[in-house]
This record gives sequence, C-alpha cells and structure tokens, in this order.
Amino acid sequence: MTTLTTTNQVLSALSSATPAPPTPTADAQSRFLTLLTTQLQNQDPLNPTENAELTSQLAQLNMVDGIERMNESLSALLQSNQTNRLFQAATLIDRGVLVPGRALELTESGAVGGFTLDQPADQVVITIKDAAGQVVQTLDLGDVPAGAHSFLWDGTTTGGTAAATGGYTLSVAAVAGEQTVTATPLQAGVVSQVVQGPVGTDLQVGNLGIFRLEDIKMIL
Repeated sequence: MTTLTTTNQVLSALSSATPAPPTPTADAQSRFLTLLTTQLQNQDPLNPTENAELTSQLAQLNMVDGIERMNESLSALLQSNQTNRLFQAATLIDRGVLVPGRALELTESGAVGGFTLDQPADQVVITIKDAAGQVVQTLDLGDVPAGAHSFLWDGTTTGGTAAATGGYTLSVAAVAGEQTVTATPLQAGVVSQVVQGPVGTDLQVGNLGIFRLEDIKMIL
C-alpha cells in the first residue's frame, strides 16, 4: 500500500468520523486531528509523510485518549470506594469505640479505656488521675501482647474507696525487660455521626470530637 493511498484512507476516515462529545479531551483531540489533517493536505507530494511518522502521530493521539479513559476509570473507582467506606462507617453509629486520647469517664457501672502497644510488653501499668492531676488509681496489667487492648476500672481508688463519677485522665507505661515500649492511650466513646470529610470518612465520637475512620482502634 502506498503512502498516498494510506493518506487518503486516513483523510476519509477523519472526515466521516462522528464528532466526539464536547469534553476537554475531545476538544484537544479535535485540535490534534485538525493539525494532522492540515499537515496531510499540505504535504509535499514529492516528499510525502512516511507511514511510520503517520503511525507515530496517531499512536500519540490514542495514548492521550487512553490516559484520559484510565483517569476516568480511576476517578469512578475512587468515588465508589469512598461511598463504600461511608456506608461501612454508618454501621458504627451508636457503637462504642476506642480512639486515641486520654479521657476516662467513670459512671456508676465503672469506666472503660484502652491502649495500643507497638510491641509485646512484660509489664503495663495504667495510671488514672483526677481533674486536679492527683493519682486516683494504678492498674498493673502484667505482660500484654502488641496491638490494641481495652481495660475496665471499677471506680475503686488506691485507698479502697469509691471514686466520684465524672471525668478522669489515663496514662500508660510499658516496658519489655529494661526497654521502654511505645504505648498510646485510648479513650472510649460512642459514634454519633458519620460525615464524608475532605480527605476521607470522618466520625463524630460523642463529645470527644471528630476522628478519621482509621483512628478507630477497637469496636466495643
């Protein structure tokens, strides 16, 4: 097949093609095709465009179209994933959860808190303080594996009396042998609302504030 025959076929296909929807990509493709058509129509008959060069230009056009289609597919996949995460998070409404924080609320039934360990610990000690910063109770949990854990406090003070209901704070100290283990305190709350935030799914956890879905360390 000669170069001129190939050129005529390309021009015929371009002139009979159905116009694409007026999207930014389609507009760019239209300009590309216009330039290509002008190039073919005004080429030197004694030095026509080579098939390889023509094929290269058409391949560039197909590459642009393919990238745009891939971007559209990724955008649709991302939107679907965000929607799925939102519905999954909605199942947490009215559920108790543990999130990073030091608050510990003592009720008539006791208090629940938690912590995470980066590695196993030989000894974990929970220190509970009142609003004035005074130590009310310490809980020695012994050896604990790595991961997220919860604990219960019955409200008894170090003196054996019942502590007043209300707000307290907790801290966690953990060691493995003589090495300090990184421990993060967790506070308990109830999920009251789920919101699609600017960068992901956000949860309103009672009066503790707003947390990311990834902040949920345990569901109670």
